Amino acid sequence: MKSSFDLIVIGAGSGGLAAAKKAASYGASVAIVEGDLVGGTCVIRGCVPKKLLVCGSSLLESFLSATSYGFNFDDLKINSEVLLANVRKEVQRLNELHENFLNKANVELFKGWGEFRNSNCVAVKDRKNGETLNELYGERILIAVGGRPKRPSIEGASLGWTSDDMFLLKSFPKKITIVGAGYIACEFACILHGLGVEVTQLVRGDQILRGFDFELSSALTEAMKNKGVNISFGENVSSLKGTPGSLTIKTNAGKEFDSNGLLFATGREPFLDGLKLEQAGIEILENKIKVDSEGKTNISNIFAIGDVTDRINLTPVAIDEGRKFADRNYGESDHKVNYNFVPYAVFSQPEIASVGMTEEKAIQSMGKDNIKVYRSIFRPLSKSLPKTGSKCILKLIVDKNDNKVLGCHMIGDNASEIIQMASISLMLGAKKSDFDNTMALHPTIAEEFVTMR
Repeated sequence: MKSSFDLIVIGAGSGGLAAAKKAASYGASVAIVEGDLVGGTCVIRGCVPKKLLVCGSSLLESFLSATSYGFNFDDLKINSEVLLANVRKEVQRLNELHENFLNKANVELFKGWGEFRNSNCVAVKDRKNGETLNELYGERILIAVGGRPKRPSIEGASLGWTSDDMFLLKSFPKKITIVGAGYIACEFACILHGLGVEVTQLVRGDQILRGFDFELSSALTEAMKNKGVNISFGENVSSLKGTPGSLTIKTNAGKEFDSNGLLFATGREPFLDGLKLEQAGIEILENKIKVDSEGKTNISNIFAIGDVTDRINLTPVAIDEGRKFADRNYGESDHKVNYNFVPYAVFSQPEIASVGMTEEKAIQSMGKDNIKVYRSIFRPLSKSLPKTGSKCILKLIVDKNDNKVLGCHMIGDNASEIIQMASISLMLGAKKSDFDNTMALHPTIAEEFVTMR
């Protein structure tokens, strides 16, 4: 087995896979090291399985609304064990698919944990006993190991789950407590509620989704509460006691209550454990790998991309960083990642999606008198017969001085699909007049973006 390569990639997640395949397409000899399933967080325990759970969970509201359209469901039952098993089957299929992609791209896969020996050598360690399986030598080394969920340092923390654990459960219990206010916490709160689980969400501060458009996050709070999610602000868990399936949770306010499980959704951090970065002399800043605008570390032949750099922790960003790395170092281009107008979404129920400046950010950076906010609030046509569900909110943030659209935000059905297309307009520098001059497609939710006046 070959041991010397033009490029060694540590981590076969979205960014690492993209970099490895692209570099190989330019003729580079590439090795990729992975201690888990190929596909990384997004494919194995993140975006993909989560979105499948969202799809399953959201069916409940559709079934409940269907009676107003003439359908009758006499015996509606939810079996989360079947759903979780099918999700795991799909994850396994995707894992095998990505392994085949690597093989077709002539990228050599080494299964084991990567550990630096020096700035040009990576040891591959056995996943179970830690024995050294291989020593690889690379002209360049790319670190793309991603991140992992944080677990707080409190009494009984090991009794709680992280988001990684949720996809490994045989079935979901009757009652779950979620700790956190970010997108992972809100998404799982909606998923679990839609699957018939009694959900309590503990939020340390006074709002969910801090940093998102406040009007939209407030609307989501109202929608989740109306559905039956118990959101408790100003509370955090201080200790856990009991046994798996039967927990006693104590909060910082001194309250105690029982739950069948607790999910810590309190953020993520770069996954640096076991890499032994110090043996290669790699500089770490605040528990993340410090890189320049091209992903280069303080060691000239070692690079890092994706969540391990803790910049914009999104799968498409990591993929683009990986491809651009390969373009610059093995192709004939100086392509750089464009971090402007990166769209993002929360796959809650209803969805939130945004691109560009929020209203709060625009006011902070430009002043309230220099922006204009256009909004449309309405009940979508699909909800007109059942007369249930939350209203859609669509917003445009516009620079008064040059009429340029600074931000585009939405809460409602298919928000992520709509905002993906809107991001193209903002990337091209669209003005409000461009939106105004675009013909509407009726009847749709998205048409509101071109009919706001």
